[in-house]
Amino acid sequence: MKTGFTRERLSQPRVAAANDILRACVHCGFCAPACPTYFLTGDERDSPRGRIWLIRDLLESDGNPSDEAVFHLDRCLECVACMPACPSGVNYGALIGVAREEIHDRARRSFWSRLWRAVLAWTLTRAGRARRMMGLARLTGWLAPVLPASLAAPLRLAAQAPKPAGVIGPAPGTYPAQGTQRGRVALLAGCVQAAMAPGINAALIRLLNRHGIEAVVVRDAPCCGALDRHLGRGDAARNHARAVVAAIEAAAGAEGFDAVLQTSSGCGTMMKDYGNLLPGDAAAARLAAKVRDSAEYLAGLDLKFGAALPALVAGWIAPCSAVNAQGVGDAPKALLAAVGITVAEPADGGRCCGSAGVYNLLEPALSGALGEQKARALAVLGPNVVVAGNIGCMVQMAGRSPAPVLHMVEVLDWATGGPLPGVLAGRGFDRTLSA
Repeated sequence: MKTGFTRERLSQPRVAAANDILRACVHCGFCAPACPTYFLTGDERDSPRGRIWLIRDLLESDGNPSDEAVFHLDRCLECVACMPACPSGVNYGALIGVAREEIHDRARRSFWSRLWRAVLAWTLTRAGRARRMMGLARLTGWLAPVLPASLAAPLRLAAQAPKPAGVIGPAPGTYPAQGTQRGRVALLAGCVQAAMAPGINAALIRLLNRHGIEAVVVRDAPCCGALDRHLGRGDAARNHARAVVAAIEAAAGAEGFDAVLQTSSGCGTMMKDYGNLLPGDAAAARLAAKVRDSAEYLAGLDLKFGAALPALVAGWIAPCSAVNAQGVGDAPKALLAAVGITVAEPADGGRCCGSAGVYNLLEPALSGALGEQKARALAVLGPNVVVAGNIGCMVQMAGRSPAPVLHMVEVLDWATGGPLPGVLAGRGFDRTLSA
């Protein structure tokens, strides 16, 4: 793509970085069929190629972005399904991040839009605040039918989301390995996941400890920054990243960590990119190199499974952030198959379910349409359970799938001697396996 940035604009680091990415695009259009929003709307401006044109025009101009650019760039999921489809290697993920920062800094959003985005940033990046927001949303859910779509969305999601039922997530501290220690890993306490499904990290810690891995839930580590990045709040995202790096460095001590694990693939994607987010920060680059999705790490542990699980067909949701951004591949499916589960994938080409960070709260109509599509594709498979590797996908499906929805590590914990996952209680799965 030809660009025409002035020397002054190119002196700005993020514009200079975007220029190199833009110039790699050859307008071939192979990205369009992979894009979920283009699939829904058929509008070129809702395709990666169309958005790249809008981003170039946005970055070449001064002043307020056009309403057209803001509207269509806001509608991007950041699922980056376009990147594996691109023969030119265009780093669209980095490009949409630059565009979102520019829009955050320059766009004239309405008062209510700015307020809603500020509320999301203030609330969802802290587990305690997110938990209270979820509780309030559940209490006021009956108002959803009479509220505008943007306000009704969080109430409906709260009603759909898994209910923690008094479960408290693992507190910061060290969880020692059972038997001979084979490794040592770090985990973040988390924010949204800690509020909505605290049992996920608890299951991972049990699973790790059972296989000789010491797990350290890092103290004083904030949100990884992914939610702020989705909102275009680049400075806030970088501040969160620096704080996470400092907290993990402090917790590492002389022993260090073999890996930093994530059970939320969106967080893993963010943390693997810390080296790019904080250029020149050696500690950030070191941390990024150690970040692993839980499936990546568990695949190398030679898990010891107990008695066979009940015969299960699992509808597998491959999180976009794990597949498209991290390249995790087939590790999660291989782990589930090793337990004896029949893994079934929907015939939708892995299209995004519509959760995408805070997308389901900002673009409820498109998000809802994608969620319904994914639910129908899963229903055709006739699964006993739906299994995912990301809290966003789980919430998106929980109110749409008749089958219970749970995280991959909950299944693996159960299969190696852990308790029955709470979401399966009272559904005919009620037995605990012994290792």
